[in-house]
Amino acid sequence: MNKAFVREADDIAPRCPACGSLGTEVLRDTLAAQIPEELRRQLTDSAWFCPFDRCEVVYFDAFDRRVSVEQIPTAIYPKDPTAPICACLGTTAEDIERDLDEGTVLRTRACVKFAQSPEARCVTASATGQSCEAEVQRYYMKRKAERG
Repeated sequence: MNKAFVREADDIAPRCPACGSLGTEVLRDTLAAQIPEELRRQLTDSAWFCPFDRCEVVYFDAFDRRVSVEQIPTAIYPKDPTAPICACLGTTAEDIERDLDEGTVLRTRACVKFAQSPEARCVTASATGQSCEAEVQRYYMKRKAERG
């Protein structure tokens, strides 16, 4: 087939300059809440979060400028597995593990319910600026399956 008729993939989101992971776009309000102003000024208006847990880069822009884990004033999930998965409520992986230990979903369900409420402050509390709902559910289901 002639390549003139084959559509190229629309992979426009930049990849992390350190690990190559596809970035998650973050808003300026998120960056303003998460990093000091001098670091924000180093990034362009469009910035991305690197979701790979073992990568030292937290935020980066299209010009490969980056903010690393050691420059962030607070621990953030998934870079630090002990940090809250839900920054609004402070729900950690340990809390979800307790639900699994107890055979309940009390903490996990409360977190998901709060994330769906108007009181959630995801844009400023979360390092990605996005709701933790999917990540909390993903973590719960993954660990439940691993436990058998």
